[in-house]
Amino acid sequence: MGARMSGRVKDIVFDSFLYLFMIAVGIVTLYPFWNVLAISFNDATDTVRGGIYLWPRSFTWNNYKEIFMYNNLIVAFQNSVLRTVIGTLLGVFSSATVAYVLSRKDFIARKQLSLLFVLTLYFSGGLIPGYMLMRDLHLMNNFWVYILPGIVSAWNIFVVRSYIDGLPYSLQESAKIDGANDLTIYLRIILPLCSPVLATVALFIAVGQWNSWFDTYLYNSGKASLTTLQYELMKILANTTAGSSSADLARSGNPALSTRVSPESIRAAITIVATLPILLVYPFLQKYFVQGLTLGAVKS
Repeated sequence: MGARMSGRVKDIVFDSFLYLFMIAVGIVTLYPFWNVLAISFNDATDTVRGGIYLWPRSFTWNNYKEIFMYNNLIVAFQNSVLRTVIGTLLGVFSSATVAYVLSRKDFIARKQLSLLFVLTLYFSGGLIPGYMLMRDLHLMNNFWVYILPGIVSAWNIFVVRSYIDGLPYSLQESAKIDGANDLTIYLRIILPLCSPVLATVALFIAVGQWNSWFDTYLYNSGKASLTTLQYELMKILANTTAGSSSADLARSGNPALSTRVSPESIRAAITIVATLPILLVYPFLQKYFVQGLTLGAVKS
């Protein structure tokens, strides 16, 4: 009886320590975002004084109103949403299609093609050859430069293929006996069963597309109509941390912006605007994200 009570006490102590540790990790993780959120809702003039931690000292919506007066922000937001939606749909479909082909045991070039994809994970042509390739393909100042280069990802292909390999192959054999062809098997059997891993890959691609700004800087910086939200965020952050914020902001977008909003409030507000959409999507995909990464690694 005493040993059992001692074991229960140890379990309670361990669980308490574990809960406290996870709470501490959660606080450390969430505090930076919460602090930025508090600053974004604080009056710009009051923010200059500093000392904003958990709650805005002088609550206001003016920071967000001023941010949406920025010349290129609406266009940048539209382009970011468009590239994220199109890039995610095409990327998921292409990754699933290639993964299905590589998972087929009767595919003759399966090993050779898999090795070719593996090599792309370790080696790349580099920045300059990539730039020259985009130029020769006439993708400079073109919206499709956001979509086509990343439409096939070796990492996503192997994630999906690993999941397909964990599915019972007898399902495909039974479908063939019933007269189903490869396309029917892929569309009606494989894709529905792969919904967890496809949601996982969709999250990977969507986050990458939404957060990308360097391709805009390389290929589309000369065309304002093709700018993206993260690229505009990068410009504002670079300008507001450079020193003379008024002159820099006047060159980067709306010159009146710097006279009404402090640089720190600009950084906080536009960071929230750029981060919030992808944070709202993640909870709906979280359960699929966990299933996609765990079930695909188990074979029956």
